[in-house]
Amino acid sequence: MHLIVKEDLEFITATGIHWDKLEGRNILVTGANGFLPAYMIETILFLNEHRFKKKAKIFALARNKERVQKRFSGYRGNKNIVFIIQDVCAPLKIHKKMDFIIHAASQASPKFYGSDPAGTISANTLGTANLLALAAKHKSQGFLFFSSGEVYGEVAVDQVPIREDTYGLVDPMLLRSCYAEGKRAGENMCVSWSHQYGIPVKIIRPFHTYGPGMRLDDGRVFADFVCDVVAGRDIIMKSDGSAVRAFCYLADAVAGFFTVLLEGSSAQAYNVGNDEGISIAGLAKILVDLRPEKHLKVIQRESDCIGGYIKSRIPVSVPDTTKIRRLGWKPFYSIKEGFGRTVRSFESE
Repeated sequence: MHLIVKEDLEFITATGIHWDKLEGRNILVTGANGFLPAYMIETILFLNEHRFKKKAKIFALARNKERVQKRFSGYRGNKNIVFIIQDVCAPLKIHKKMDFIIHAASQASPKFYGSDPAGTISANTLGTANLLALAAKHKSQGFLFFSSGEVYGEVAVDQVPIREDTYGLVDPMLLRSCYAEGKRAGENMCVSWSHQYGIPVKIIRPFHTYGPGMRLDDGRVFADFVCDVVAGRDIIMKSDGSAVRAFCYLADAVAGFFTVLLEGSSAQAYNVGNDEGISIAGLAKILVDLRPEKHLKVIQRESDCIGGYIKSRIPVSVPDTTKIRRLGWKPFYSIKEGFGRTVRSFESE
């Protein structure tokens, strides 16, 4: 295990979350080889090793067998992780009772919004329906739905930072809306199933999250920038860099996800992110400044669509984290610290 990953897992599990609620439980995680849910799985395996007497068992659902097994190759032979290979939109082949369900199967990268919009929206609607039905059948103790800060749409600048009850325009006729509309529909499905069947659903709305293990070909701006710095290339921006975003380090975000799952209120949504916004141009400067010895530059090259990537029309997106802070969570790592750790994790590979 990489030193930075080990430090992250120690940091996450040292928080005051009621981890005992997961001890000895069966936990289904969809989209298991995804950047965010994979770290949640590693956190539970770390708890198994260092805290739990009765081990939790993880059922990791993913579409790509080779990719998910490669992601968890360091846990080969671990009897507490079982792989389920299937599309979450297909009928689920799960018979063992699931105590907790974490639904994170989704194509979050903007490069898929142009190349596979149908697949993007389906995981958040058809897949969500399948999992909610399973939760109702199994009387699951907890259900966590991965939504997104994209559900807020184009909010006015005076509504930033964005609270959980603030919403702007999402144009359903825009191709890029396949992601936001899918997440919005998934959220309402969660609330509807919770009301009708009593499922203890919690909803998280992550904003931009980065850290060790993210795919450097992800297509999102922060992944591109990290990839450039690690490779010693100048940073190429696909916009004028004026858009403002909030970037949250992975360990902080994962601690937030578990906080909502285990401490949050049912049928409620919580922003999870860093509430300090920064422009894309400002982020690029921070990244190149991390490695001054490489003499990297930031180059602007605007384009509406590169490799399926469709850029956002939202100028400012920064969350109000008051609601989740009431549960005892707050981000710990600054942008400079978090990206410094991220770059080091890739450079040492």
